[in-house]
Amino acid sequence: MTTRSPETDLGRTRRARRIGRVLTETHPDAHCELDHSNALELSVATILSAQCTDKKVNEVTPKLFARYRTAADYAGADRAELEELIRPTGFYRNKTSSLINLGRALCERYDGEVPGRLADLVTLPGIGRKTANVILGNAFDVPGITVDTHFQRLVQRWGLTTETDPVKIEHAIGALYPKRDWTMLSHRIIFHGRRVCHARKPACGACTLAKLCPAYGTGPTDPVAAAKLLKGPRARDLAAAVGIDPDLVPQQAVAAEVP
Repeated sequence: MTTRSPETDLGRTRRARRIGRVLTETHPDAHCELDHSNALELSVATILSAQCTDKKVNEVTPKLFARYRTAADYAGADRAELEELIRPTGFYRNKTSSLINLGRALCERYDGEVPGRLADLVTLPGIGRKTANVILGNAFDVPGITVDTHFQRLVQRWGLTTETDPVKIEHAIGALYPKRDWTMLSHRIIFHGRRVCHARKPACGACTLAKLCPAYGTGPTDPVAAAKLLKGPRARDLAAAVGIDPDLVPQQAVAAEVP
């Protein structure tokens, strides 16, 4: 019986880079799934996205953004009115407090503008490090790694880090990739986690990363079974990318809301 020698740091880096290249090919449509047109809107949307799907947030924000256009609007918001607008996103009382306090902090400390530095963003109400990296990467084009539940699950499954603390994960993965790639890498990993590498039953048999993943076999490896687990509008393209008949992907999977 032969035992596989431990992966070297160089080997891990090379495998990580290959994973990144495959993800680029697999998810050419990867992007921030929260609709926004400026840094304030993205900040608000990320606060609303806590314990809520991006799809639901995007259903709520058009009316919200039309009513509240500036930090001062949030600072002076009528609590009952704001609560009612964001109620569908859940935890609306806490989120309302965060939005009002965010507006006040921006007006008092940053002339009503969202700052473009991590050190400043994390001092704002409702904005932690994960949210700050989303804002930096997508509103300011400052590279950032977003460690959400999908990101953490996948990089651990791939054996890229054994860290469990989000900040330590962020630094460990950041060391494996060029800084310029951090933002898009985050989007692609999150896309893969929502569409292919699910928490309970990953679609291992329909995954473009099968040969690079030490956790292959966590989910069904049979192509027919795996194809049924793919989700999202490009589910059939994802099947075709690994040589599976796209017709094996049920229509409801194509129309399914990604988690």
